[in-house]
Amino acid sequence: MSQPGRIHRHESFPSVHVDARTIDVWVPPSYEEGSSSRFPVLYMHDGQNLFDAKLAFGGIPWGVDDVLAKLIDYDEVDPAIIVGIWNTAHRIPEYMPQKPTEEARPPFQERFAENFGGAPISDAYLRFVVEELKPFVDTTYRTRADRTHTFILGSSMGGLISLYAICEYPDVFGGAACLSTSWTVAGRVMVPYLSDHVPDPATHRLYFDYGVEAQIATYETHQKRVDRILARAGYTRHVNWTTRRFPDAEHSEQAWHDRADVPLKFLLRPS
Repeated sequence: MSQPGRIHRHESFPSVHVDARTIDVWVPPSYEEGSSSRFPVLYMHDGQNLFDAKLAFGGIPWGVDDVLAKLIDYDEVDPAIIVGIWNTAHRIPEYMPQKPTEEARPPFQERFAENFGGAPISDAYLRFVVEELKPFVDTTYRTRADRTHTFILGSSMGGLISLYAICEYPDVFGGAACLSTSWTVAGRVMVPYLSDHVPDPATHRLYFDYGVEAQIATYETHQKRVDRILARAGYTRHVNWTTRRFPDAEHSEQAWHDRADVPLKFLLRPS
C-alpha cells in the first residue's frame, strides 16, 4: 500500500464574497513522486470533517484521504486532488440554495431566516468557490481544470449546495455527489428549481443517496421527484446518475465515512 498522500493547509483564505476560512488541499501519493501529471479535483464542503478526528464534528472524520488512497491503490478510481472547504458560523445560509428560496412564496423565506439566522447567501459562497478558490487551486497545483475533471461533493446541507453548484455552474462542474441531501429543509423549493435547471446528461454526472432519512415521511417523496426529473431529462441510472438507499445508515459523519467509497468511485471512475 502507498502512503496516504499529503494535506496542504491554507488558513484564513481570503474572499471578497464571504468570510475567510481554512482550506485543506489533499494531494495523492503520486502527486509528489516526481511526476508531471495533472489531476482531477474534487471540491468538498464541511472541510474540517474530512481528515482529522480532532477537528471533525463528534470526533468522527470521513477519513476521505485514506478511503481515496486505497481506491487509488486498487485502480478503482483515478488519482485526484481533494479540496476541503471549511464551514463557518454561516454554514446553513451559505449552503441553502439562494435563487429557489428567493423565488418561493414569502412565508418560506421568512421562516428560513427566522430558523437559521438569516437569508441564504449561497450565491456569494459559490462565487467564492468558482471565482476565487478554484483559480487559486488551478494555478497552485497541477490540476485538470476543465469541467470533465472538476467535481463537487457534500452531505446533508452540503448535498444541497453541491446540487445547486452544478446547476448554477454547469460549465465548471462535471459531476456532483449529494449524500443524505437535506430535502426536508429545501425540497419544497429545490425540486421545482431543478426541473428548470437540470444539467445536460451528455456532460454531467449526479449521485444521490440516503439512509434513515427515508423514515421522514416527505424525504423519499422529494428524492423520487428528483429521480423522475433526471429520468425525463435523459439521465441513465448507474451510468451518469445513481440514487442509492443505505437501510439503517444514520445521518452522521460515521455513516458518510462508511460509504464514502461509493460516491468517490462514481465520480472518479477510471477514464
